[in-house]
Amino acid sequence: MIPIKNIYYMLSYAFQALSEKSYERLGTEEFDNINELFAEILIISISRQIKRGLEKDYIENTDELPTIKGKIELTQSIASLRNKRVLCSYDNFTVDSYKNQIIKSTMQLLLKRAKLSKNRRKKLKRLYLYFKDVNLIDLNTVNWNIQYNKNNQTYRMIIEICYLTSKELLQNHSEGKTKLIDFYESNMPRLYEKFILEYYKREYGNIKAESSQIKWQLDDEIDTNLPIMQTDITLTKDYKTVIIDAKYYTHSMQEHYNIKTVHSGNLYQIFTYVKNKEAELSNQKHEVSGILLYAKTDEEKQPDYTYSMSGNRISAKTLDLNQDFDMIKKQLNSIVEEYF
Repeated sequence: MIPIKNIYYMLSYAFQALSEKSYERLGTEEFDNINELFAEILIISISRQIKRGLEKDYIENTDELPTIKGKIELTQSIASLRNKRVLCSYDNFTVDSYKNQIIKSTMQLLLKRAKLSKNRRKKLKRLYLYFKDVNLIDLNTVNWNIQYNKNNQTYRMIIEICYLTSKELLQNHSEGKTKLIDFYESNMPRLYEKFILEYYKREYGNIKAESSQIKWQLDDEIDTNLPIMQTDITLTKDYKTVIIDAKYYTHSMQEHYNIKTVHSGNLYQIFTYVKNKEAELSNQKHEVSGILLYAKTDEEKQPDYTYSMSGNRISAKTLDLNQDFDMIKKQLNSIVEEYF
């Protein structure tokens, strides 16, 4: 089990805003459960957003009105003319935006289902009042692929925390039984990957860290129906590139006839990434390596191998998240020291 404090540190890298001064005390505070942490992050971030002003959006309404407003729905209005009313469609500038609906619904979910301290519950209830003109929505139906612009960038982290909170608290109905989704199973793979990428971005300004696409190196350039090769983390400096595939599994190794080996699919994938990247850079002196970086499990045997494959270094390594965070940083730093 990963300590909640480590999850906070991972979040602080994944979401740059958590590095700001108002969140600093969260790194030293003890939390009884993950939802206490999420609630406290939301309390701080929503309070700040309220001070800035809640987002307002134009929402289309259609009503029967005694006077004309907006666009007349002529066909539908004929039946209403006897009552001297007109059916009109008009835009209403309101705080009842999609993002605010997600935030209000997440706060309600926390208040109804999460085990929270009295103080945090009181703070959430106070913030909830600011959303009295916002409708609740079913968080099961939310499209989390939300677009942001310069006017609503401050909502990005709030919505991400709402996503993690809802995935932790929403119930999954299976075979007639109700089961709480385990945060570590449903959300950690995404957080694990984002944390590693953002860690290298922040800690190593001299290394280019990105999640990049690799082009298939084809003889005839026909790439119909080929999958996109999207790396989790690509580190580049001078003439060296390291492609990291972040893996968060219940079992970090596969077993066949009582023999444990590296997951074959993972190995084929990282090898394909490395060879295509190498071919892409073949016109220049460049060294390309690949790492399968597994989150450590409680199994006795863990991946710790390095292979030389067709002129490239391919490794399977383990990152232990159940230790002091300084040791986690040391492990990530050792990768840079070894490869660059």
